Amino acid sequence: MSSRPELIVLHEHPEWQKPLFAALDRRGVPFAAFDVTRAAFSNTEAPRARLYFNQASPSAYLRGNTRAVPLALAYMRTLERLGARVLNGADVFALELSKSVQAALLHTLDIPTPFSLTFNDPAALRAHAGQIAWPAVLKPDQGGSGARIQVVNSVEEVEEIFRRDPSNWLPDNLFLLQEYLPHDPDQGIVRLEFVGGRLLYAMRVKTHGRFNLCPSPVCNPDDGEGICEIPAHAPVEAPPVEFYPYPEVPAEAVETATRIVRAAKLDVGGIEYLETPDGKRVFYDINANSNLRPSVAEAFGFDPFERVVDYLVGELERTPR
Repeated sequence: MSSRPELIVLHEHPEWQKPLFAALDRRGVPFAAFDVTRAAFSNTEAPRARLYFNQASPSAYLRGNTRAVPLALAYMRTLERLGARVLNGADVFALELSKSVQAALLHTLDIPTPFSLTFNDPAALRAHAGQIAWPAVLKPDQGGSGARIQVVNSVEEVEEIFRRDPSNWLPDNLFLLQEYLPHDPDQGIVRLEFVGGRLLYAMRVKTHGRFNLCPSPVCNPDDGEGICEIPAHAPVEAPPVEFYPYPEVPAEAVETATRIVRAAKLDVGGIEYLETPDGKRVFYDINANSNLRPSVAEAFGFDPFERVVDYLVGELERTPR
């Protein structure tokens, strides 16, 4: 690292960024890491680097770092006001923090996405009883690592979940009740990773009923449990999540995902969709913090973090000193 960096990476997870930092070191890119878990900033300090790259995660609260997210968002908004260029900046991060806004974006793009109801009181769902099809998926608006996602069968069950454990409302006191869409477990879901608006690779993810689909080997190793939170609602006896390269991903799916990336102004990130039994592609998740899977990228013949560094170096060249 350099005391006079050209690039500053905002981060929170103690392990996720190590491969990126190693790739930056190998390439001799002068960079610094800014840990948003315990930090402070002023409203007068000029940006310290030509370029910032946000890698903060909505799931920080699962690791005891609840305050990292609001600080990261406020810091990026301040940096941008002060004239800094931030990749995956404040607007992109705000989108990642809200599944309900993601659902609205996909709807306005006329892209198939699950019907969602956003609520801060389960009783308010009763006014929408005619719109709810059971079972449904209950998930926090600010998601992360599959935490607190579960399939529910009635408003009464939703009410009981929060009555039994009010801490379920964390971190932002907002939840979604989302249309449940079955899919073939042997096919899993599809995740497409993008860098600089272009597809890096696609992979199939076999969930085995789990909701924590983080691609990082730290969180989902090939066997055993990772260090990310595994929600209690997932079947503990289920096999680990499996990740497979998907070189034959349909061109139409890539085109749709590219539209999402452009509309979201996503610099680096992942888009997820599933296929219903009748063959319909339904897009449901936009990830600005993209944990790349080296074993999947290796099947395509490259190191994914080297590709990210290629992109960052190119953006540095485009950014005035």
